[in-house]
Amino acid sequence: MNKTNAMRMLEAAGIAFRTAEYEVDENDLSGMHVANQLGQPPEQVFKTLVLKGEKKGYLVCCIPVNEELDLKKAAKAFGDKKVEMLPLKDLLNVTGYIRGGCSPVGMKKKFPTIIDETAILFDEIAVSAGVRGAQIIIEPNSLCEFVQAEFAEIT
Repeated sequence: MNKTNAMRMLEAAGIAFRTAEYEVDENDLSGMHVANQLGQPPEQVFKTLVLKGEKKGYLVCCIPVNEELDLKKAAKAFGDKKVEMLPLKDLLNVTGYIRGGCSPVGMKKKFPTIIDETAILFDEIAVSAGVRGAQIIIEPNSLCEFVQAEFAEIT
């Protein structure tokens, strides 16, 4: 597996993680596919979603792949009136990542980030390594500290 920018950044910071590869299915870029490929429970595999807030600009959420983001809860957690999903066509330009390979680690800029509070129920969670086909498996508090996130109920 080629090292991604996200992996290099975590290594440079001395943060423990491991990686897992999975088979990419161009017809199914869902997080459920990833969880099944990894043999992980879906509540332990997190997808990274990018939002645009009315006042706060770009915002990042990490939620379990089997959950839906609650936009009202997300807006409240970020202290914004209203948030909406970033249009897919803008994802690469804003984050440097493509759909199915968007990681909370190593985006072009540092954006306010919230990780769903269910992450703390697990010793480790999986998030994208920054490319399709690779995941970073990491202790939730380590990830939270590194990306300067907060835990909150957003699903």
